[in-house]
Amino acid sequence: MNETTNLIEKIIEGIQEKKGKQIVIVNLTEIEDTICKYFIICQGNSPSQVLSIVDSIKEHVRKETGIKAYGIDGQRNAQWVAMDYSDVIVHVFLPEVRNFYNLEHLWADAKLTRVPDLD
Repeated sequence: MNETTNLIEKIIEGIQEKKGKQIVIVNLTEIEDTICKYFIICQGNSPSQVLSIVDSIKEHVRKETGIKAYGIDGQRNAQWVAMDYSDVIVHVFLPEVRNFYNLEHLWADAKLTRVPDLD
């Protein structure tokens, strides 16, 4: 398993640990001039859940891989938090904000992989 695949797996585990839902992996590797190789998009039901998902990802990834995010933006209002792991950018949304920006639709040319929700 390569480093990026392992990173994606650990990010998803971090999301699921805090019951993040509707996880989508957006594979941008076939699209030219993108800022990263993958987006991971998910949502939490409240600003506090969004923040706990972000913290869970941060801790889980650091503990399991030793990798730290280069930057995290959006924590103040916690409606849309972006986490930059260089090749992978994680987007944690509130549902209504996710629907408004509809990143999956913007990147319709990319291969989308939906991760089933854990109960």
